[in-house]
Amino acid sequence: MLGNTLAGGVDSPVRAGAAVGGEPFVQARGAGAYAYDAGGRRYIDYLMAYGPLLLGHAHPAVTRGLDAIAARGVVFGSTHDDELVLADRIRTHLPSMERLRFATTGTEAVMGAIRVARAFTGRPAIVKFGGNYHGHSDLALLGAGASAHTRDAQAAGIPASTLDDLGIARYNDLDDLDLVLESAPIRGRLAAIIVEPICGNMGLVPPMPGFLDGIIARARARDALVIFDEVITWPRFGLGGAQGRHRHRPDLTTLGKNLGGGFPLAAFGGRADVMRVLAPDGPTFAGGTHAGNPFAVAVGLRALDFLEAKPQVFGHMRALGARLAAGIRAALDRFRLDYAVINLESVVDFKFRTGHATRNYDDQTRADARAYAAYYHEMRARGILLPPSQNEVMFLCTEHTEADIDETLTAFEESLKALRRGPHG
Repeated sequence: MLGNTLAGGVDSPVRAGAAVGGEPFVQARGAGAYAYDAGGRRYIDYLMAYGPLLLGHAHPAVTRGLDAIAARGVVFGSTHDDELVLADRIRTHLPSMERLRFATTGTEAVMGAIRVARAFTGRPAIVKFGGNYHGHSDLALLGAGASAHTRDAQAAGIPASTLDDLGIARYNDLDDLDLVLESAPIRGRLAAIIVEPICGNMGLVPPMPGFLDGIIARARARDALVIFDEVITWPRFGLGGAQGRHRHRPDLTTLGKNLGGGFPLAAFGGRADVMRVLAPDGPTFAGGTHAGNPFAVAVGLRALDFLEAKPQVFGHMRALGARLAAGIRAALDRFRLDYAVINLESVVDFKFRTGHATRNYDDQTRADARAYAAYYHEMRARGILLPPSQNEVMFLCTEHTEADIDETLTAFEESLKALRRGPHG
């Protein structure tokens, strides 16, 4: 039961589980690949805080000796060595981020990147893609998917004027992007196109061949910028991120979630000439009391130390993801369910919808929400914690094991049987 003092009983709407109904999951603690409720029951966790826990809960590489970090001071009003070091190390892995600035959340990072793009180009309009989630600022939240609750912008507290500078195109559809780019609100006014290079908030949706190239070419033709939102993808898809995987060099990039090893830390950055618009070099402000927070940065350095020292963990997660996806696919085949299963690295996803894998948010809206809700509760009853929304995906971490995958697949098969029997057995 949720409390009465928190607005809506939660600090983020999806946690209320309205999409699946029933009692929301209330977590008491986490350890490795497992979440525990107040009664001490263990659940294999595929929520992983919606992505940030690449190393799982309370990994010793991150949590050991935190008192010593705190003893140095938990927030400064000055620049410190660790943020300079972390910035340099990020640039080593993401060369497109020639200059960067730290923030606290992915939402702030996107806000900073959009402001920089507008200042650099002198133009106001931004184009994004339906079902891409870029945080909860006014412009970013519109068209971000069902969990964003923005069908009615005015009711959502978003000024109608925001739409004057926003175009929303269909993901993986360059023809639709062309229509949006030539529409009256955008034509001649484009500052940037922002995109998730691999989507994680309308299910797992990779870009179709040529899609990212097409975005970049269209932005270049208009002297506009391209922003890659890698808040989910870096370093979950490797230390080169999605841009390294697809060999692209965006003008600006946003990072978050995994960056702080589970602590609140984000960043935005890109071309040196573009980032030069930021004060004190230029006229554009972006900053904050907790930007480059020394505690979070120190933890982020520890997480990066671990990943750089143990690159084999990416292969471990990749193998487990493939094993989980293959097992789900085999079980669906046995039940003659034509649901596409998709897996990239440590992310696995399928939707309760027949046919091809999700390509855009239009596909996602055709998934059976009631079937997913029933499935969610069947899996939870068997000790498997999934996202309480079909827009999300299954995240693995370095601490999941083959035994966890086997237990999950047993629960999956049993859940499908229960769903087929129906509510009355």
